[in-house]
Amino acid sequence: MGKNETTIQEFILEGFPAIQYLGNIFFLMHLLAYLASITGNMVIIIITWVDHRLQTPMYILLSTFSFSECCFITTVIPKLLSIFLSGRQTISFTSCLTQAFSFLFFGSIIFFLMAVMSLDRYLAICKPLHYPAIMNLRVSFFLAFFFNALSFILITGLVLKVSQLSFCGPNVISHFFCDLGSLIHLSCSDTGSVEIYVFFLALLVILISLILTIIAYSNIVVTIVRLPSAKERQKAFSTCSSHLIVLSLMYGSCVFIYVKPKQTNRLDSNREAALVNTVVTPLLNPVIYTLRNKQVHQALRDALSRVTLQKQSFGG
Repeated sequence: MGKNETTIQEFILEGFPAIQYLGNIFFLMHLLAYLASITGNMVIIIITWVDHRLQTPMYILLSTFSFSECCFITTVIPKLLSIFLSGRQTISFTSCLTQAFSFLFFGSIIFFLMAVMSLDRYLAICKPLHYPAIMNLRVSFFLAFFFNALSFILITGLVLKVSQLSFCGPNVISHFFCDLGSLIHLSCSDTGSVEIYVFFLALLVILISLILTIIAYSNIVVTIVRLPSAKERQKAFSTCSSHLIVLSLMYGSCVFIYVKPKQTNRLDSNREAALVNTVVTPLLNPVIYTLRNKQVHQALRDALSRVTLQKQSFGG
């Protein structure tokens, strides 16, 4: 046979067989979480591009982050919803690789953007005088483009390597989407080089962005501690703590899933950890990035008042 000896043309996504009898309840819960995540992130995107006061580097990065988050969860959640409704789902080999690519591509962008947003906050809080010279709209657009391109190159290389593996059977993926680790586990060819690639890619994307985020927030915390007013310190810490909760959830679950040299040792508990990434943090992010943000509150109030005035003028 040729280089790609795949005889299996479709796979079965196992989902959550232990709780399938509660499928309708979980379908409704995850549908509501999905719609809330999409709505929250779309509000951030729209309000950033409609209100000129929010067209700053921080909000450009945040709206790019929100767009990536919408794409990221849309890659996975619709399939998960259909699994809750009807149990196991079949997926073709090509669709499986496409889903895996999209999931990892947008996931990588999210991690890179989280690191850049942390550095942006570090500059704004710790180096306010230098901030305008370092961060501007051109730099934020460049960073967004650069990390999109870098993620595309890295993930394309990985998916191409997986596409050249042989799959002879079995064809049941112990997950609710085409997780590449689970897919590699099913291969009947030597997967050593692919597993090393996955491991170093995870180190590059997850750990480097994590280290940058830790450095940025460590400096932010030191700066906050030195603030003269107790009220200012409390306000700054309350904002940072909510950000850090989301960062801890996302980094913790991803380090648990991906930063392991041997992909076959980690399959059983990955589904639960992946739910944190695909359902919990995308739901929390819009709330945390906007709930305590006075600029966003004001922009939303202005937008709603404009809509109300337009309705009244049409009505009159």
